[in-house]
Amino acid sequence: MMAHTQEVSMERLHLDQIDRSILAALTEDARVPLVALASQVHLSRNAVKQRMERMERQGVIGGYTVTPGHAGGSPVSAIVLVYRTDRMRGGAVIAEISQIPEVRRCDVLSGDFDLLVMLEADSMDRIGEIWEMLAAVPGVANTVTAVSLTRVVDRA
Repeated sequence: MMAHTQEVSMERLHLDQIDRSILAALTEDARVPLVALASQVHLSRNAVKQRMERMERQGVIGGYTVTPGHAGGSPVSAIVLVYRTDRMRGGAVIAEISQIPEVRRCDVLSGDFDLLVMLEADSMDRIGEIWEMLAAVPGVANTVTAVSLTRVVDRA
């Protein structure tokens, strides 16, 4: 789990070294127990909790997120370009796509294809199942799918 920090000037918010240490520890593991975090920064559990709450109010900490792991190895990524029969006049196709948990992103495009759907699944079999689901959605006229072989840059 990682703590999401907002792009806020830390100097402007008067964050001291202890605040920065707390942020660094939460960014590394947002599930770190308060007792362990307090021991790391040599403060009481309550003092650390108050500092975290203050940083949340200031927008320095924007939330805590679970990043799903992939127990079976590396995830499989694919891009599906979708051509719609209705040329984006209704929301049914996007509503169907948004129900698929492996969809990481869906963009409306200009040009020949209407949607760019980015998938991340545990296996090629699951990518195939999702492709079949997308192709069967009423309003989808055609798809083109590309599977990622190797990720060389990841700024997520």
